[in-house]
Amino acid sequence: MPKNWALKVDQFFNATSNCIITTSHTDKRFTRSGNSTLSLINRRQFLQCLGGGGASLLLSVVGHPVSANSRQNGNTELNPNSTPLQNFEFETVRVNAQGRITARARRTGQHFVENLGNGVALEMVAIPGGAFIMGSLESEAGRNADESPQHHVTLKPFFMGKYQITQAQYQTIMGNNPAIFKGENRPVEQISWDDAVEFCKKLSNITGRNYRLPSEAEWEYACRAGTNTPFHFGETITADLANYDASQTYASAPQGLFRQQTTPVGSFPANAFGLYDMHGNVLEWCQDGWHENYHGAPVDGSVWINENDNLIGVLRGGFLSFSPVYCRSATRYSYYRDERVNYFGFRVVCDGGEARTTESQKNH
Repeated sequence: MPKNWALKVDQFFNATSNCIITTSHTDKRFTRSGNSTLSLINRRQFLQCLGGGGASLLLSVVGHPVSANSRQNGNTELNPNSTPLQNFEFETVRVNAQGRITARARRTGQHFVENLGNGVALEMVAIPGGAFIMGSLESEAGRNADESPQHHVTLKPFFMGKYQITQAQYQTIMGNNPAIFKGENRPVEQISWDDAVEFCKKLSNITGRNYRLPSEAEWEYACRAGTNTPFHFGETITADLANYDASQTYASAPQGLFRQQTTPVGSFPANAFGLYDMHGNVLEWCQDGWHENYHGAPVDGSVWINENDNLIGVLRGGFLSFSPVYCRSATRYSYYRDERVNYFGFRVVCDGGEARTTESQKNH
């Protein structure tokens, strides 16, 4: 492969133009042409990973955002502020390398519901503290060097948004809606890191709680939800599990629908913590500055600041147009914090709390 390469990105990234990305393999710098701001610093993010055939998968259980007036059972208290936690039920699935369901589990988690006004609510899921191994194995297909070295991280409990921040939530707090793919329950996109941080500040001022972006370690811990496979679903994903470019495959999963637009949050099964859309739909900003690898990374899950250059931030989770290899739990992205791109969104975290999830499992 030549030292410099270019990749044409499909026109749906920007309704008015295509974009050519030219980047250097050696220093990860890039140039852009066209009207779009589409680009990523990591040179591997847009390479395609092709796979084989397999069986199709049908799922019907999805999540739905609640209104500010919803009421559920549960009397555990959130610490601080003594906010009552409510129980919620959800279903998870595990799949094999062919994308076939091998197990289903019916689970009960806990969350609190923040009333944002105008009938808009924010659901915050209690994530238990624990330890995990961050990063990917050298044997994991499609991994990049920036996902190493693997390292143990121990985290305190926290709360994370059940869904990516929606357009309705963003409009309520910020007074505007920059999204291209319009819909109240679709994730807001076209969001810079600065925008996301400002949202958290305003939300904190309104509610009296400490809302912020997740650290990169918190994000991966929450995404994995106790798994060590490429995806929290298992060895692969299919178009029935997430919103991504399913014309491309991972492992031996089948090809599927490439939707070419965002989907309403909660359209696919949750992970074992009760979080939705951790793979695909829109990329999610983290609080951290960008680092080329995990050498020297915090082991307590705290935010990792780049003392030399915090102009570049970290994003996680993949996007609706990405090949599945770039939607893995360990995949990392980087971009300028002050720029808005139509596939950048976010979800929020809130400090404190302790909770458990319970499950009843059925193998297939």
